Amino acid sequence: MASSETLSQFLQQQLGYVHRSKPSVSGHLVRVVGLTLEATGCSAAIGQPCSVETARGDIMAEVVGFANDRIYLMPKDDVSGVVPGAKVTPMLNFKGVPLSMNLLGRVIDGVGTPLDGKGPIAAREHGGIKGKPINPLHRRPIKQPLDVGVRAINSILTVGKGQRMGLFAGSGVGKSVLLGMMTRGTSADVIVVGLVGERGREVKEFIDEILGDEGKARSVVIAAPADVSPLMRLKGCETAVQVAEYFRDQGLDVLLLIDSITRYAQAQREIALAVGEPPATKGYPPSVFAKLPALVERAGNGSGSQGSITAFYTVLSEGDDLQDPIADASRAILDGHIVLSRSLADSGHFPAVDIEKSISRVMPSVTSSEHQQMARSVKQLYSSYQQSKDLIAIGAYVRGSDPQLDKAIAMMPNINRFLQQGMHDVVAYDDSLQALSQLTPVARSNAV
Repeated sequence: MASSETLSQFLQQQLGYVHRSKPSVSGHLVRVVGLTLEATGCSAAIGQPCSVETARGDIMAEVVGFANDRIYLMPKDDVSGVVPGAKVTPMLNFKGVPLSMNLLGRVIDGVGTPLDGKGPIAAREHGGIKGKPINPLHRRPIKQPLDVGVRAINSILTVGKGQRMGLFAGSGVGKSVLLGMMTRGTSADVIVVGLVGERGREVKEFIDEILGDEGKARSVVIAAPADVSPLMRLKGCETAVQVAEYFRDQGLDVLLLIDSITRYAQAQREIALAVGEPPATKGYPPSVFAKLPALVERAGNGSGSQGSITAFYTVLSEGDDLQDPIADASRAILDGHIVLSRSLADSGHFPAVDIEKSISRVMPSVTSSEHQQMARSVKQLYSSYQQSKDLIAIGAYVRGSDPQLDKAIAMMPNINRFLQQGMHDVVAYDDSLQALSQLTPVARSNAV
């Protein structure tokens, strides 16, 4: 049986502080409310994993809150089989997520357990409960562009190494397919993909059809589908970031793709409401809006010899509402946003990137002034056409009334062809710039 000193040392090493109360190694369940287990007689810290006895074997749960002498646990698995008075034991020997180069090509769940049937992952290092943040003054500035293999993004919405971008869209407009295109076409050394809260069918399809053998060879997939517990969905995002941090610390450039950060927020909402936190903005408790920036800020450029984490977070806009609380909060803490349009997707325009509503905030730092001017010219022509699209469609616009709009009408077929790309096509960064320069020789000289 572990001693008080052993538990205190564990808490100091893993959580960064000393547990000063006299601990009891095990306790027992006294209540089950919804998804939450309540136990007494067990002293454990927030975030600590515990083992809970059930009629079908032990399951893992994590401490998510406490009140007086009771602790609140959120289980990893289904709670069927839990009986009154079941024993609850803190897991002092829990290693955490295995971290090694052997993760490449593997599929794991939110706590690092392999899902691909290829056996355990050999690793000398294991992740702690939470990664250490980098001093913001030690981060390298974003100065280099990252090739993502998508012409519309490379040319008009250029991404820098270490940038955090949001991919905003409703359901069914091509978010997952666009992420798959990036995994195949990116120049990053390693791709870490977090599939959080998605349908189980889509996980298999993403790995086999969208990611493909080439993309999978240099990727790590963390899958926490919609039918797992809120704890596992929460851990899915955090584990994806933790794995990306490991590869960044090895000096590699990492592309982190999380689909979606909205499911992460919803999982935290379920947990917070279950332990009694009051709802605030449209049912989301305050802890959700505290966890979002804490997760996002772990991506970015490292310090010294460390590499970089360039992150794309998909944000599910419920009802295509870009003012949704999570969408609004995400837009404020990210370094830019790419909006996918349902109307473009419905018309067969793929990828359905709405360049008028999208922006990359670090593009001026990683591109030349000529590149910026060409991109701005295309966006101006695209915007002019979209603003008068209805008038043009019904024949109410008279040619010659607006020279800028006349030019936009003439160039829109070429712009639309430029912005579209096949699902399996990869367009390199240099080829994207060359295509952009061929598209805008006239627009550059006459841009307003």
